[in-house]
Parts: sequence; C-alpha cells; structure tokens
Amino acid sequence: MGQLVVTGAVVSCTFGTLPGNVTVSSQTLCLGEGRPAATIMDASPMNIRPFGMCTTLSNPQVAAATAAAMGVLTPQPCVPVPVGGWLPTKPNVLIGGKPCLTSDSKLMCSYGGCISIVSPGQLKTMA
Repeated sequence: MGQLVVTGAVVSCTFGTLPGNVTVSSQTLCLGEGRPAATIMDASPMNIRPFGMCTTLSNPQVAAATAAAMGVLTPQPCVPVPVGGWLPTKPNVLIGGKPCLTSDSKLMCSYGGCISIVSPGQLKTMA
C-alpha cells in the first residue's frame, strides 16, 4: 500500500539529471500533513517540475545538440512532457471524485523516461 502524495513530493525521471517536485493543482480541500493531496489529474508539465537536464536522444533538443557536437551526448534543459496518466492508481480512494496519487505510481514522459515518486512529501497518511 503506497503513501499519499502531497505538494512538494520529490520525483525523478530516468533521463533527468536532478530530482523534481510535484505541485498539486487538482484540488485544495484534502490535505496530508497540511499540504494538498495529489490526484491522478496532477500529471501535466505545470504539476511536474523539470529534472535539470534531459539526457535522452528521444528529446529533439538533445538530439540536435548532440548532432551539432559531432555525436557527443549534449544534455539539454528538461521540459517534462507527460503522456497518459499516473499508474497504478487507487480507484477506490477518491479525492474530489478523482483517484488519489500514491508513492507507488509512475508516469511516462513522451521522450521515453519514466517518472517515479522518490518521496511522497509526507510520512503518515496511507492510501
């Protein structure tokens, strides 16, 4: 059973060089340790902070910079482009009618990276 994710949770991407954070915008009424709890709707670039530099050639900016550098991998600033939604979810635990986001959820980036929760942002509330 995963922990409930809240604003400030730390996330990472397999192709990012730094951790990022989650900002909850889908609701403000349900709190976990005083912070808004995340739902599966918190899966846009507005909700996922960049992961430093992107290192995958699937990213057109990285591919172009690497080609210009004669094939030497040249990371570029990360701009997450989430696709689909967070999986797995807890469909029976709803916050404002939407399934909650838990620490065992993952989200895919359109450039091939997998975004995962490193720290849910709080330590007590289980979903």
